[in-house]
Amino acid sequence: MQFEKIHNKGQARLFKSDYLEMLTKTHPLVIWGMYLPVIGYMLYHSNANLNYPVLRVALTFVGGMFFWTFFEYLAHRFLFHWVSENTKAQKFIYTLHGNHHHYPRDKQRLFMPPVPSIIIASAIFALTYLFVRQQAFMFFPGFILGYLMYGTMHYAIHAWNPPFKWMKGLWRNHHLHHYKNEHNGFGVSSTIWDHVFGTMFDLKKEKEDKEKVKELMFGKEKQK
Repeated sequence: MQFEKIHNKGQARLFKSDYLEMLTKTHPLVIWGMYLPVIGYMLYHSNANLNYPVLRVALTFVGGMFFWTFFEYLAHRFLFHWVSENTKAQKFIYTLHGNHHHYPRDKQRLFMPPVPSIIIASAIFALTYLFVRQQAFMFFPGFILGYLMYGTMHYAIHAWNPPFKWMKGLWRNHHLHHYKNEHNGFGVSSTIWDHVFGTMFDLKKEKEDKEKVKELMFGKEKQK
């Protein structure tokens, strides 16, 4: 997913249709607003109607959040950076993720927009229910909250400096993924699986390129 020029302004045009183009964009608060009621209802339903104890609900919910980090890593590594000679596959990958590498300052495409988000979430819930039945009502909310945290962390990494020193490694891992080597640093909300699978950057040896970082950050124009 190499581009001759990384654009610091504007956004990629993904569809000829203005209507379809509009459906590729969203604001983070819209997605949070969509899923928070779903999360709340499913957790309530698990306890009040399905009679699972609060502790069981809480542990399964946390398990869903943790599973998200693994799913995120696999999707980012093997789907978002899928290499194919097929032009349709290339178009799909560019629409899904490549445009973010091409236009890293595009704030409107850091979350999956509402329509495809609902379709994908529904499919994932159906598969989860197929395997774990009623426990899906505890597990899926954690998985979705993991996704919301991932999107928010992704936004934060491109918007601000790390708020705490211990978070700097997470920020640098993603920045290096953009400008150093896209075949490392797949974790966005966590670096756990980069460490497990050996795709973590050696941050002690990697010198930070502050100019390259500025190119990835919202509202931070490159100094001339």
